[in-house]
Amino acid sequence: MYCCSEYDSPMGKLTIASDGVAVCGLWLEGQKYHGATVSEEMVRSDEAGGLAELRAWLDAYFAGERPDPASVPLAPIGSEFRQAVWQKLLEIPYGELTTYGAIAQALKEERGKASALAVGGAVGHNPISIIIPCHRVVGADGSLTGYAGGLARKTWLLEHEGVDMGNLYAPKKGTAL
Repeated sequence: MYCCSEYDSPMGKLTIASDGVAVCGLWLEGQKYHGATVSEEMVRSDEAGGLAELRAWLDAYFAGERPDPASVPLAPIGSEFRQAVWQKLLEIPYGELTTYGAIAQALKEERGKASALAVGGAVGHNPISIIIPCHRVVGADGSLTGYAGGLARKTWLLEHEGVDMGNLYAPKKGTAL
């Protein structure tokens, strides 16, 4: 059984979800693919496993602290490849950036193959936004592409983490807008 609740953040309402033991979802209101990885109906519960830890993590994060993602039990639902990409996202330090190509290269070295496009698809379908920091991935040219929660929210998160935005830009056209 999957459970869900809400969390009021400075970025708006978040939907948080648990498989009863661990967090399986954290979506921003209106986010692309909102709830897509949970195939069953979710039951409203504020007490499901992992949600208390997630709320504490979010409280600390939005207060400007750097909470450890490992303090929250995570169980994102996705293919083996997506799981590998999401693990790479968890390795990006607070306030730092990487590119889709850099993740693809790291996965190639470990798994034998991966493309920046495939990595982009996995990043875009990340079911646990913010804590699995897909907002820290940018295009090789500094473009702020690929955030399912929207570019304004991606910018907000990066600025919140103190990222130097001087060499980053919002693309004028493309599918990631």
